[in-house]
Amino acid sequence: MKKSTFTLFLIISFLSVSLTAQQTVWLNEKLEKTTQDQAVYYKIGNNLEGEVTYFYKSRTIYRKVFFVEGKMGGNFYEYYNSGELREVGKCKNGRREGNWKEYYRNGKIRKKGGYRNGKKVGVWKVFYKND
Repeated sequence: MKKSTFTLFLIISFLSVSLTAQQTVWLNEKLEKTTQDQAVYYKIGNNLEGEVTYFYKSRTIYRKVFFVEGKMGGNFYEYYNSGELREVGKCKNGRREGNWKEYYRNGKIRKKGGYRNGKKVGVWKVFYKND
C-alpha cells in the first residue's frame, strides 16, 4: 500500500513539473505576453537562453532566435506563415548586426545589406521579384 501511494505521488509530481516546464506563452505582434485570444504567436516555456523558437498560432515556425544572457545573440531566422524563409542574419547584444538577407516567398533574395548596432548601414540592394 505504501509503495503504490509513493509511486502515485511520484507520477503526479513528475507530470505537474513536466506541464509547468512546457507552458505555452502567448504573444502579441510585438512578442509581448498576452492572452490566447489576443495572441498572434506563441512559444513554449519562458526560457530566453540558447535557441528559442516562436510559432504562428497556426503552429508553423515564425522565428528561431538564439539568446545569450537574455538578449538576442547569434543566428536569427524568420519564416513566412507558409514555412518559407523570410529573413536571416545575426544579432549581438539584442540588436541586429552584420549582413542580413530578406527573401520573397519563392526563395529569391528581396533585399540584402548590413546592420551595425541595430541600424541599417551602407548600401542595401533591393531585388525585384521576377516570376
